[in-house]
Amino acid sequence: MKAAVLHQYDTKLSNPEFVALEEVPEPKIQKSTDVIIRIGGAGVCRTDLHVIEGIWREKTNVKLPYVMGHENAGWVEEVGKGVENFKRGDPVICHPLISNCHALGARRGEDMHIEGSEFPGIDTNGGYADLLRTGESSLIKLPQTLAPKDVAPHADAGLTAYHVAKKASRHLLPGQHVIVIGVGGLGHIAVQVLKALCSADIIALDRSDLALALATECGAHHPVKADENQIEAIRKLTDGKGAEAVIDFVGEGNSIENGLAMTRRNGVYYIVGYGGEIRISALDMITTERSIIGNLVGNYSELVELMELANRGLVDLSTKHYKLQDANRALHDLKEGKIKGRAVLVP
Repeated sequence: MKAAVLHQYDTKLSNPEFVALEEVPEPKIQKSTDVIIRIGGAGVCRTDLHVIEGIWREKTNVKLPYVMGHENAGWVEEVGKGVENFKRGDPVICHPLISNCHALGARRGEDMHIEGSEFPGIDTNGGYADLLRTGESSLIKLPQTLAPKDVAPHADAGLTAYHVAKKASRHLLPGQHVIVIGVGGLGHIAVQVLKALCSADIIALDRSDLALALATECGAHHPVKADENQIEAIRKLTDGKGAEAVIDFVGEGNSIENGLAMTRRNGVYYIVGYGGEIRISALDMITTERSIIGNLVGNYSELVELMELANRGLVDLSTKHYKLQDANRALHDLKEGKIKGRAVLVP
């Protein structure tokens, strides 16, 4: 089969080609609960750029070369002998982890923290290919209204955005404010989820006019340009107090410092993007009673909930499709900020 293979790390993301299109062996059923998926769409994520940079090499024991791609959807191609709920041809989206659904952590909804799980595209071969091996417990059947190539990024980007927006929606009340920092690939999804789940005023903050326009289309009430005037603009929108919730999808540069400054007393700063460091004095934490909450990918049930919102037309994913052989162009377009929403590789 064809696959876009990562052979070496590029710490400066300066190489014209990050991956190489090659013929590789097809994945095989290894366990009775394994499923082979024919890829209909594989999302291109900023995490993939971080993988190429080598940031994840200390977090996983993956050996190069291997195949990236952790946002996957397609059709069931082959099933293990223990698979009962799926058959060849079923359209599905894959939760990013292959985990033991019977583990206590999984039953508690802690899918991302179960020891012994596999993470296709991160620590084992992923979906930048014609075929992918995953597990039955990772699969969610898609309704006829949703095509794999149009929803694949929901497997990580959408799920991550839903996970954090759902947390924030639980305490946001009408008349309160939530700021979404970075309204591109993940942020534009979070805006729609917040609009569907709560009645707070949504402030979209980004340095890109393209991203702000997309956020407005998705239901953000106040687009704000991330520039030297952003703090003052936020103060005016929040009566000088800041927002009850700030969701930071950037997590590097000055976004953390600014995000904390935009969080009102007793508010919550949710950090999703990474690359920077959070620095705050204990005295400041105590006197303001602000909370700082980290956020990883959501669990299986949350992906089910997100697909229901998508099926109802409440969350629409903005995508740009690329052929598998154009994986390098998609990765460079992502790096250069040329993509409105999410890029998807279609074999």
